[in-house]
Amino acid sequence: MTSQLEEARRQILAVVREFVEKEVVPVASQHDEDDTYPADLVDMMAEMGLFGLTIPEEYGGLGLDYTTYALVFEELSKGWLSITGPIGTHSILSHALTKHGTEAQKAEWLPGLATGKLRAGLALSEPGGGSDVAGMETTAVRDGEEYVVNGNKLFITNGRHGNVFFLLAKTDTSIEPAHRGITGFIAEKGPGFTAGRDLNKLGYRGIDTTELVFQDFRVSADRVIGGEEGKGFYQVMDALETGRINIAARAVGVAQAAFDAAIDYSQRRVTFGKPIAERQAIQFMLAEMATKIHAARLLTRDAANKKDSGERIDLEAGMAKLYASEMCAEVTLDAMRIHGGYGYVKDLPLERYYRDAPLMIIGEGTNEMQKIIIARSLLKKYAV
Repeated sequence: MTSQLEEARRQILAVVREFVEKEVVPVASQHDEDDTYPADLVDMMAEMGLFGLTIPEEYGGLGLDYTTYALVFEELSKGWLSITGPIGTHSILSHALTKHGTEAQKAEWLPGLATGKLRAGLALSEPGGGSDVAGMETTAVRDGEEYVVNGNKLFITNGRHGNVFFLLAKTDTSIEPAHRGITGFIAEKGPGFTAGRDLNKLGYRGIDTTELVFQDFRVSADRVIGGEEGKGFYQVMDALETGRINIAARAVGVAQAAFDAAIDYSQRRVTFGKPIAERQAIQFMLAEMATKIHAARLLTRDAANKKDSGERIDLEAGMAKLYASEMCAEVTLDAMRIHGGYGYVKDLPLERYYRDAPLMIIGEGTNEMQKIIIARSLLKKYAV
């Protein structure tokens, strides 16, 4: 790692850490309880440049690597998982445009995305689709120099507060295999494109997760990402690798916060004359928790390093996301058990960590899908 990159990483992480401690932690529990959008915090992240973390400097971004990207998401998640939502889904469109957009598209859209003036989302999942991306029912029919889009998307982070989306729709419903008929668009809200109902979630609260409704929504042909129909599936699968890196990093951050609380509490909580940290049963739990977190962090950084080298990382990102998310669920539950009854009440953030953890198991492709992706990658790598 060059000294210049090392210094940039150190500086951004120091700024993020201070932001989390001073601004995020004091208000996270109340936002979670009330399910209120933290507009001030999101604006602060825009001012810090976090919306443009990996966008090249020539377009106004910070131009940082994906290892730094992962570390930023880990630090933010230690304070409050939900605060990562606006920049996490935003980064998927940013990556798709940086990697696959035309030069004109990059020049038009990346500067606004880098500053956070434009706030992006991913319009992929559908009410009846889930992990079956190729089975999506949203269509985009060519009409002169425009496409007319009809359909619904669901579980969309930034759905209400975002203003531009990486929209996936079928431009050819007859082609086989079906994923070859999917096209990616840059879609701004406007006539025919609205946010529908807000979803009331178990965790990941305070950040909008909505339905998107498209009714004869018109999008110009020059907003087809890369300028070519039928490339959307490849573009979104590539971009979702960055999503899986940040999901894994978020899981590490939440788990680390739970562990930090548990190891601190175990040394302060006295039963039968001595701290519970001196009980072997508690020590075993702490040892396993710390080992799992360390392993997940290394998997995440390995995936990020390979992404920085320009490789496809279906295997590494899938492994990191699978292990880190399952680990987070286990560690947050163990931290709650160490706290006993105190971990179950809302006076402490332990129960929030526990409610937030399942998002990482489900988000950016369920873990069942990750196992399929990992297995296919392994069979291809070790083909006989």
